[in-house]
Amino acid sequence: MAVINRIAGFADEMTGWRRHLHMHPELGLECHETARFVVEKLREFGVDEIHEGIAESGVVAVIEGRGDGPVTGLRADMDALPMDEATGAEWASKVPGRMHACGHDGHTTMLLGAAKYLAESRNFTGRAILIFQPAEETIGGGRLMVEEGIMDRFGVEEVYALHTDPFGGLGEFRTTAGPIMAAVDDFEIHLTGTGGHAAYPDACVDPLPAAAATLQALQTIVSRNRPPLEALVVSVTQIHGGSAMNIVPEKAYLAGTVRSFSPAMRDLAERRIGEIVTAQAEVYGVAGRLEYHRNYPPTVNHAGQVDKGAVIAREIMGADNVLTALPPEMGAEDFSYMLEARPGAFFFLGQGVGPSAHHPEFDFNDEVAPIGASFFARLIERHHPVG
Repeated sequence: MAVINRIAGFADEMTGWRRHLHMHPELGLECHETARFVVEKLREFGVDEIHEGIAESGVVAVIEGRGDGPVTGLRADMDALPMDEATGAEWASKVPGRMHACGHDGHTTMLLGAAKYLAESRNFTGRAILIFQPAEETIGGGRLMVEEGIMDRFGVEEVYALHTDPFGGLGEFRTTAGPIMAAVDDFEIHLTGTGGHAAYPDACVDPLPAAAATLQALQTIVSRNRPPLEALVVSVTQIHGGSAMNIVPEKAYLAGTVRSFSPAMRDLAERRIGEIVTAQAEVYGVAGRLEYHRNYPPTVNHAGQVDKGAVIAREIMGADNVLTALPPEMGAEDFSYMLEARPGAFFFLGQGVGPSAHHPEFDFNDEVAPIGASFFARLIERHHPVG
């Protein structure tokens, strides 16, 4: 039960990489400086191939083992979030309105640590494919990288990812076979009436009562349309309308999110939202329009790869620190696209309980980096054995 000694030996170096990345966050597909840093390190390590510019700023590196063998992908995301940091750390973001509040700086560091070790040791057969991905938080860089053909181009047979977990104890691995994170869809509802003076409402067609009725009716999708044993969330998170006390507005706007695990629940939510918008608009005499956006699919782990990863996690942290029956969560992940393309598994790695991800005081715990790097490296060594 231990972190790989060689990786523990350069833990301070990894801390330096991580804090550099933390100070220089980038958003979406525009992770060019982050990618430049990653490529610089990969060249120092002596990996065999580096491929840049995938999904705008994504990087794929190849490390060859000793002879023919399996081909396994290891993925880390690189992008940050559009928010101000409040950690007060010496290595806090230097870019106003941007911060690494979800640990992607740590994910990138862990994969770089594994790359350094694997490029030195080569104690495996086949190939390790290292995937550094942009835009997890926005448009789905994982989807773009899959659509650009990385799985076929590099012959990836299985794929794995880690995500730091501020709700888990330090070094605790948590995962499950099957769905682990939800599909995420967004919706926008536009209600248009006839504006005018609030003293003469009879001369107007007010969209605000229609908005209020629509908001209330949407709550019945989960309570009255969803089978009780199915998971579904429909949350209205925005409602806008009006600009002054004495004006009936012409337009009202609602928006929100839908989370689900099954295609049937996804279809149900989209259908019922559409029906409610149409019916309420007719009742209140306004024009109603729904824009429904299907985004990330559910993140569904493959049982065989969960088992493989759990063996490695137990080797590193002991059986008491490995949970393989994690209840699914309603957050979403674009690693889902890679799991649709290839068998694989997504693991949470506890960093000690603290501020949640997407909180302005969140910071990746550097003590975790050697654990994650060892997990990635041992996955390759144990499942690509030499001799």
